[in-house]
Amino acid sequence: MTARQDFRQIERIPCLILANSREASRKVAAEIAGLIRIRQAEGRSCVLGLATGSTPTGIYAELVRLHREEGLSFRNVITFNLDEYYPMQPEDVQSYVRFMREHLFNHIDIPAGSWNVPDGTVPVEQVGDYCRDYEARIAAAGGIDIQLLGIGRTGHIGFNEPGSDQTTRTRMITLDTVTRVDAAADFFGTENVPRRAITMGVGTILEARRIFILAFGENKATIVARTVEGETTPAIPATWLQKHSQVQFLMDAAAAANLTRVKLPWLVGDVSWDPQLIRRAVIWLSEKSGKALLKLTDSDYNEGGLQDLLADHGSAYEINLKVFRHLQSTIVGWPGGKPAEKKTVGDRPQPFDHIFPKRVLCFSPHPDDDVISMGGTLIRLADQQHEVHVAYQTSGNIAVFDDDALRFSEFVTDYCAAFGLISPQIRELEDHVEEFLRRKQAGQVDSAQVQMIKGLIRQGEAVAGARCCGIPRDRLHFLNMPFYETGGVKKKPLGDDDIRIIVELLRKLKPHQIYAAGDLTDPHGTHRVCLKAIFRACEVCRNDDWYQECEVWLYRGAWQEWPVHQVEMAVPLSPQEVRQKRDAIFKHQSQKDRALFPGSDAREFWQRAEERNAATANRYDKLGLAEYQAIEGFVRWDRSWGLND
Repeated sequence: MTARQDFRQIERIPCLILANSREASRKVAAEIAGLIRIRQAEGRSCVLGLATGSTPTGIYAELVRLHREEGLSFRNVITFNLDEYYPMQPEDVQSYVRFMREHLFNHIDIPAGSWNVPDGTVPVEQVGDYCRDYEARIAAAGGIDIQLLGIGRTGHIGFNEPGSDQTTRTRMITLDTVTRVDAAADFFGTENVPRRAITMGVGTILEARRIFILAFGENKATIVARTVEGETTPAIPATWLQKHSQVQFLMDAAAAANLTRVKLPWLVGDVSWDPQLIRRAVIWLSEKSGKALLKLTDSDYNEGGLQDLLADHGSAYEINLKVFRHLQSTIVGWPGGKPAEKKTVGDRPQPFDHIFPKRVLCFSPHPDDDVISMGGTLIRLADQQHEVHVAYQTSGNIAVFDDDALRFSEFVTDYCAAFGLISPQIRELEDHVEEFLRRKQAGQVDSAQVQMIKGLIRQGEAVAGARCCGIPRDRLHFLNMPFYETGGVKKKPLGDDDIRIIVELLRKLKPHQIYAAGDLTDPHGTHRVCLKAIFRACEVCRNDDWYQECEVWLYRGAWQEWPVHQVEMAVPLSPQEVRQKRDAIFKHQSQKDRALFPGSDAREFWQRAEERNAATANRYDKLGLAEYQAIEGFVRWDRSWGLND
């Protein structure tokens, strides 16, 4: 029998799970502000250890707000940053000096000589002496009072890569391949990421009096669980934090998803058995035991630690049947609903069946997310005579290789020359593109002309991919949301104009079904911003008459898949539909073979999609349901989450 443990016995680092990153950031900022004020009253300095990357930006934004609105002064603050790439000029876009200035130092009253970031310009033969001096400066300041940390996918803290032990000090380090791949988006390619960095050591970090480590998002869930619940090991440097007496790990629900108390809560305490938790537990038991749902017995439940579920909800047979019937009901061959003349005995009624055909609007954050994530469903909706529209929220222009832009520019010139359409402006444009790209530096923002060409490449691919799914050109909408159009990886905040564009499209089309990307682990966070924009637009329209008969479905596929217990609509795909979906993905030639921003998954996008869809179908099969070639899963948005993230 599986023994029940208190989660505090399992978690070796105290964890605080918060609603979202904003709440966590405000909490940590409040702790920092409180200490600054205490030290000011004592006439003493407050020494902070600071981190970079996306994780602490919310903390810095809140500290800036406290300075501007509540008069928090930083005149008694001394800071030491964790790390810096090497070599790195302080004015470079990827420099942590520049990062800290843009996010914090330029907006507060910290004295110029009071902040310290490792120097990426030190001659290599002097780095050892420089690192010893950095340690000496920390000691001379009285040591670090509060240290901020994020966590890398390998479990690195600072740039202490796997293999770093608890005694390491500030030093030069060679970056792990995974770290460089994860940083590729900021440098426009892994080949441009520096191979070395200067970092505080694990031992240096552990000497801080208090440590706050933060993690947000689904892509951090695996390493968070290994760090918090695993043994200390140099293979995961963050596990050394288990040895610190004043450390706290703050995270959102997504990053906490693999902690035992979240993933398997029935093993660590009493739970309230709602239908989704019952499904999760029973599916887990089925997969753990290798038995189909309807073969699970009372003994299996008892052995799996689910005796409380039996006590509260009856026999294994009754529970198994409820879960089985629910999963069976999620399998929907007509995702837009089936017309009355097509219904057969046993068909389950669906909401809004009386509306047929439907107007369907699929939002695609990038120009290929529609076909990657729900291409099979789009094919089926179009085949079943629904009016299918796709709205491409961003141009995706930063994800096109320079060679492709030059090739298309040359093609236009040759095309015009061949048909007698050549003009001085066309020659001038080709010359500009060739000259600009020849001189372009790594990470440099493209000229407006090159950005336009790259955007048109992605647009043409989207048109071809949609056509492959049976969706005509006049039902495609290229929104070019302003937040994205910076020419670089760093985007603008979501603004009113972004929301307005979506609201106008919704009110123009009045769709009966909306599909939106619910996989939020893309490297740049574009999916998250795009989804937030859709949610806010839906809130604007929520009292419109048309919206009362509208469903909002969330898809995944490009970066992750819905777990089976969450799936509310499972659209099975035939072998032919899988091939047709693959053909649609192949139309995105600029992303084929090697994407500019592939993320941490080495597979091509079509491979990810097929393998994830096949895996979902296989899970349904192993649970004892019908066997299909592939399944695309969807979750209905019920307005209970997402608006305040």
